[in-house]
Amino acid sequence: MCQLDSMFNKAFLISSTMRPEDKAAKKERLLKRAQAESDGKTVEAKKPIVVKYGLNHITYLIEQNKAQLVIITHDVDPIELVVWLPPLCIKMEIPYCMVKGKSRLGAANFNDKYDEYRKKWGGGIMGSKSEAKTNKLNKINLT
Repeated sequence: MCQLDSMFNKAFLISSTMRPEDKAAKKERLLKRAQAESDGKTVEAKKPIVVKYGLNHITYLIEQNKAQLVIITHDVDPIELVVWLPPLCIKMEIPYCMVKGKSRLGAANFNDKYDEYRKKWGGGIMGSKSEAKTNKLNKINLT
């Protein structure tokens, strides 16, 4: 069991170092590329290596034999969504592993981007009634 835990830890460590780039990093990379092209330099058009996710995309990568490791969680509901992935991985000779819990996999992957993707409504501007109500509550709480 100890050896399996260390394998999972290594897989999660790899997935955390290969996070998809955020919008700012992508913009910076593309600006550097455009600047180099405008200067007349040759530019490598390689995208950074990142973890891929999503059932349809993973299926496509497995079928094209481009996937290097597939991590599947055990608590997918309904289970029919992923029950066919291990035989497909075996057929295409791609290594796979089962992980206990989506939350454990999600903790290693992209959950820290929640604030970035969360909708921000209104820009912090309140109407006169809401502002009066908030001021009244603040006065009550201060006394």
